[in-house]
Amino acid sequence: MASLWEYANPLKFMRTTDWLLPVVAVAAVVVTTIGLVWGFFFTPDDFRQGATVKIVFIHVPAAMMAINAWVMMLVASLVWLIRRHHVSALAAKAAAPIGLVMTLIGLITGAVWGQPMWGTWWAWDPRLTSFLILFLFYLGYIALWSAIDDPDTGADLTAVLCLVGSVFAVLSRYAALFWNQGLHQGASLSVAPGTRMDWAYKAPLYICMVGFGLIFVTLVLAGTRTEIRARRMKALVARERMA
Repeated sequence: MASLWEYANPLKFMRTTDWLLPVVAVAAVVVTTIGLVWGFFFTPDDFRQGATVKIVFIHVPAAMMAINAWVMMLVASLVWLIRRHHVSALAAKAAAPIGLVMTLIGLITGAVWGQPMWGTWWAWDPRLTSFLILFLFYLGYIALWSAIDDPDTGADLTAVLCLVGSVFAVLSRYAALFWNQGLHQGASLSVAPGTRMDWAYKAPLYICMVGFGLIFVTLVLAGTRTEIRARRMKALVARERMA
């Protein structure tokens, strides 16, 4: 049985993703398209929120991936700190811009969805505030990578930043449980007893969540491959200068 650590080898990773990336990319397009078309065109309007409720098919998957992207970066950063596998550090670096965009989508769609319901585009709600801070951590993470020339030093420092930012990733998910005040509703999907969402909305929402997850995997794989190529190119240029 092949060890998972084999894929920390850049050559092994590149060979595997040569065939895996197109498969995941096609699946991402198909699943996301099905979910969004079903959600926006084949679900009824809500009796309270009307058609605006359909923003849920973008807002919830984007917010979910914004948080999960940081969790993935945390795991990859820990692998780097413990095992010093460069592919894991490059995967974390590749995931950051995707997580940033997902967070921005979550903030914008949340504002658009919330304005008719709350009467305001923004409120310093615990969950909203922690989500905004997570967005700022994404910006800081990307800026820190850009500011450091040595890749190993950059990986070390961004890994530490990722550990700190994980607090706000957790708060973004569970803030509503820590503090009762705030405008943001509870979780749209929950394993707790009681129906929070009708299956007319829940089924396409689950499909959209899978689709956004596949989009994230596709972009991370593509971004990691780009980072590996850039690292190789930098090493070749440095070698030529020394020759």
